[in-house]
Amino acid sequence: MKLSFHGAARTVTGSKHILTLTNGKKYLLDCGLFQGMGDETDQLNRNWGFDPTQINHLILSHAHIDHSGLIPRLVRDGFSGNIYCTPATKDLTALLLEDSAQIQEADAKFSNKRRAQEGLPFATPLYTSDDAANALTRFRPVPYEQWQKVDEDVEVSFTDAGHIIGSAAVHLRVSENGKQTAITFSGDVGRYRDMILKSPQEFPQADYIILESTYGDSLHDAQASTPDHLLQWIEKTCLQKKGKLIMPAFSVGRTQEILFALNQLEIENRLPPIEFFVDSPLSIEATELTKRFPENFNKQIQRILQTDQDPFSFRGLRYIKSVEESKLLNFRNGPCVIISASGMADAGRIKHHISNNIENSRNTILMTGYCEPRSLGGRLMNGIKEVKIHGVLHQVNAEIGSIRSMSAHGDYEDLSQFLSGQDPKSVKRLFLVHGEYEVQQHFQDKLYRKGFSDILIPAQHEESGLG
Repeated sequence: MKLSFHGAARTVTGSKHILTLTNGKKYLLDCGLFQGMGDETDQLNRNWGFDPTQINHLILSHAHIDHSGLIPRLVRDGFSGNIYCTPATKDLTALLLEDSAQIQEADAKFSNKRRAQEGLPFATPLYTSDDAANALTRFRPVPYEQWQKVDEDVEVSFTDAGHIIGSAAVHLRVSENGKQTAITFSGDVGRYRDMILKSPQEFPQADYIILESTYGDSLHDAQASTPDHLLQWIEKTCLQKKGKLIMPAFSVGRTQEILFALNQLEIENRLPPIEFFVDSPLSIEATELTKRFPENFNKQIQRILQTDQDPFSFRGLRYIKSVEESKLLNFRNGPCVIISASGMADAGRIKHHISNNIENSRNTILMTGYCEPRSLGGRLMNGIKEVKIHGVLHQVNAEIGSIRSMSAHGDYEDLSQFLSGQDPKSVKRLFLVHGEYEVQQHFQDKLYRKGFSDILIPAQHEESGLG
């Protein structure tokens, strides 16, 4: 039995890990898209490092595109097994994969206009909407805390990871040579005391753990201050400078957190009387879908729902669906808040909003979560003075800010609490994935001090035998 790592290995995106049994069966944990990796991104997404036709089953931790976004291509390239995930993850993934397919098709179309002029061969999308629809027929939803037989060798169970609606830590019971081995893949671990979701659940003792480590060496700001931080940026940008506050936000999870925090400000009579726009059809659909799974909400939200039927709505909020409406926002001169995808600002309508507003010093670009350093959001956060967007060079005159308290990823303390129910001496090996290498090395040292004796930080396509 062995594990191999084909994404999110010493980097944050592209989650793909394969469990191979002695009998040759292969189980893929996640099938994510690489994002924000600069010129490398496309080639990373087109080269598997393994044969999709040899994968027997896929187990998906959650819907975020860096964990699910290559599933249509996997199926198109020959994967014919089942895909196991929670019910909410199935529904959210359906939304995200269709949106991602449309982006792939639109990007290829846009690129081919230039290629035709330059006499270059045409680009092909990673996958199409038809590929996404075909992939969804293979999904098999499994409720939390229910063991599901995958085949005669493997069972799977999910526990709530508290990251986004439907997110799960994956637990496998593998039977081989008369012996049972317990393997846990954390997926993305959420925050304890999250504004909206339940905390990550405890999980059974594992022999091997694959653990995400995005914020393994840092601590987030206190989450209780998120509405206050948002209010400070709104007052500074919209009331004092009379500018626009542009907020890149992931459609699933982050947008809902922002809306909930703004709703809290309205309840407390602190929300300024300005207009707020959610300019992302996907974010709108994801917010509506989130409301369909209130059982995933924490006790605070459950109490709020008794008096507030929609904790994600407030005065001044408008949803923008059409491209024409989105373009009209560029002609607004008055102060407003625009929330748009994607969170790393590398795709979608947010790039157009940044392009049209970044040269005005009255405006603010406010990052609300993790950005891969090579993404547009990452480069802005690192202080770049000029940035090229859609082929046009822009001076960065707008203020660039960030709110660390809004991360949906657990920090060092959250990850430590997630592991607290495990006996370190019983964990034969712990693998750190989904993180930048320097961060992972610092986290590795901390975990050694907590009693874990065998910790590996696998490189891309590295393989490790299991005892």
